[in-house]
Amino acid sequence: MHLDGSDGDTPLLRLGLVGRGIQLSRTPAMHEAEAAAQGLACRYELLDTDGGVEDDLAAILNRAEAEGFAGLNVTYPYKQAVMAHLDGVSEAAARIGAVNTVVFRDGGRFGHNTDYWGFSESVRRGLRGAAMGRVLLLGAGGAGAALGFALADLGVRRVMIADTREGAAAALAGAVGAVAEVVEDVAEAVQLADGVVNATPVGMAKLPGTPIPPALLEPRHWVVDIVYFPLETAFLEAARERGCRALSGAGMAVYQAVRAFELFTGRAADAGRMRRTFEAMAAEGGG
Repeated sequence: MHLDGSDGDTPLLRLGLVGRGIQLSRTPAMHEAEAAAQGLACRYELLDTDGGVEDDLAAILNRAEAEGFAGLNVTYPYKQAVMAHLDGVSEAAARIGAVNTVVFRDGGRFGHNTDYWGFSESVRRGLRGAAMGRVLLLGAGGAGAALGFALADLGVRRVMIADTREGAAAALAGAVGAVAEVVEDVAEAVQLADGVVNATPVGMAKLPGTPIPPALLEPRHWVVDIVYFPLETAFLEAARERGCRALSGAGMAVYQAVRAFELFTGRAADAGRMRRTFEAMAAEGGG
């Protein structure tokens, strides 16, 4: 889609987020504000299958493409399922086995994974100097897949993966390679770990709670929760109370959006500006 920033003839950049229970998402505001700052007209829509949109991924993609969307972000629980409906995927998305960004271009649908870079950038900036010997990754779904590869590439010597779904952790560990292993005893894994990453939906506004008992955490641990609505999850709150270094999902949310904006528009995004939009919503009480 050609985007003309001149006055009077700027085409509408139409984007959307496909997911379940996403009404508190800050992604629309980040993209619309960044587009406006660059002189683009943008409308970013929530395609929430828990909020009136039929739970039919193929139909959602067909409708978005027919209506002239430039692209879609994809979140829980569709990051893996969406791959069957695409014409091609990036090397990173193929390696990870999950897509969170779909670009409609030249009559085709092309999938990308910006979660990988978004998480990596957040950890590099937010956990400087943190021990990366062993990390427990909770969740091996679409987001967890990206994080498993990211942790390995960040230099974690042992990525311990836990998932309640039969075979999910083993599949991801096999894909990530020799540095990854499946763990059944989460309590034991926490004792061995330097850090714990929550890549499950537990803690979201629609699924409150903590992915593991907070009592397992010690002050020596660092904790990352990629859930960002609410931004301060019960898990992060408990981790901070126990003296842990804790990192919210804000960084990953911002940096994955930065990369997605570039894919949608062909223009570099201003990460600082997108973060300010994210933080402004937090100040206003957004999820």
